[in-house]
Amino acid sequence: MAKKAKCPECERCLPGWLAAFGDLMSLLLCFFVLLLSMSSMDAKKISEAIGSLSGAMSVLEGGTQTEISKKRMLQSTPIDSQDESAQEVNRVAQAVAETNELVGKGQGPAVSLEEAQDGFVIELPAALLFNSGSATIQNDDALLFLKRIALIIEEMPNEVAVSVRGHTDNQGPGAKSPFKDNWELSSARAISVLQELLLDGVDPKRISASGYAEFSPKATNVTKSGREKNRRVELHFYSSKVDNKDKIKKSVLDKAAYK
Repeated sequence: MAKKAKCPECERCLPGWLAAFGDLMSLLLCFFVLLLSMSSMDAKKISEAIGSLSGAMSVLEGGTQTEISKKRMLQSTPIDSQDESAQEVNRVAQAVAETNELVGKGQGPAVSLEEAQDGFVIELPAALLFNSGSATIQNDDALLFLKRIALIIEEMPNEVAVSVRGHTDNQGPGAKSPFKDNWELSSARAISVLQELLLDGVDPKRISASGYAEFSPKATNVTKSGREKNRRVELHFYSSKVDNKDKIKKSVLDKAAYK
């Protein structure tokens, strides 16, 4: 029986895996063609991108000129900058913390920094400043603190003003006090702090003083600790401009309540 002749072309045929690989490449090509056909090409964005590359690399037709539209520039994210009000509030917070560290060594009352409706408030306990029934500042740490605050006030924007407010408990000044009632005592204490700030260089046009007696308490007057909280002098920092009020409030949010 004669043998079947071997096909002379078989040795030159492609291997089987190569045919499968070719089919895979064809399918991938079809896939990406379909993706491209379904996408929407924005000629304006492409033009802007080319313009940007032209300006950055100076190798395309645009040279050093970019083609970014004004509208897209307005939509870009602005660079945040540290405003002056935030920096000064940071300094106030640092001064409060350092003063409380000094006062804490003597187990005395602490200064606090709090947010207010139109700015922020530094609260000075009366025991840190005055003797009972007195309106004369006696504490050296308190005087040093007021000097630091005065320097910070001078560096704040001119529209930032300070209102010094005196408060008492409901017990009265006492028989040995030169003041006949809490109205006189609270007002005198506020004026005393104001005068110290004036001596330290604060512009008189930016500061005022007022007394509230016992009629704006922070706590109950029934307990000793409550009365101690009510005896205080507050420095209210505020601004007549709405934009600056918002900036001051935002700056003090994370730095309040150093108690």
